[in-house]
Amino acid sequence: MMSRILQGKKIAILVADGFEQIELTEPRDTLIKAGAAVDIVSPNKSKVQGAHHDEKGDVFEVTVPLAAADPSEYDGLVLPGGVFNPDSLRQDSRAVEFVRAMWEAGKPIAAICHGPWTLIDAGVVRGRNVTSYPSLRTDLQNAGANWIDQEVVTDGGLVTSRTPDDLPAFCAKMIEEFAEGIHKGPRRMSQEQPPTGYFSQWE
Repeated sequence: MMSRILQGKKIAILVADGFEQIELTEPRDTLIKAGAAVDIVSPNKSKVQGAHHDEKGDVFEVTVPLAAADPSEYDGLVLPGGVFNPDSLRQDSRAVEFVRAMWEAGKPIAAICHGPWTLIDAGVVRGRNVTSYPSLRTDLQNAGANWIDQEVVTDGGLVTSRTPDDLPAFCAKMIEEFAEGIHKGPRRMSQEQPPTGYFSQWE
């Protein structure tokens, strides 16, 4: 039985169409069991499309459209993966600014699989230990991160994992960091934004 360690905390899960569905549902369910209130935040106004790898998944209700989302109202942020989702988010200035605002406020962020792609454009990863889906390794290293091949990596309130297989470790560490709350240590920001990825459209 999970302690309601996150009672009173509010967490945003930021996604665009094409997010890897289990990377939303498992963290969301874990957060709710721990007592947190969870909002699905998206550039979409009302619904967002999940995916199972390269196949369409379920459609989810958007709790708060990104245009109306206030980073100051949240205690933590989750960034699921899926190729299409983060590639879309990193090209949306509102999404990038939402992530950056959470980070600069010292709030913990948990990103899995391709999710760290958006962290690059938000200037979060420079000087940080991270992991991700293996194909992002070079992108993260070019952005100044120290990429480590292990199931979960934590650095100053930033939690990252590689694939859905790592979800148990990812969710456990995510809960721990969100319970810890604001991280007051130095948060080194990237001075130069690396080029964004290729443009893709989830159809």
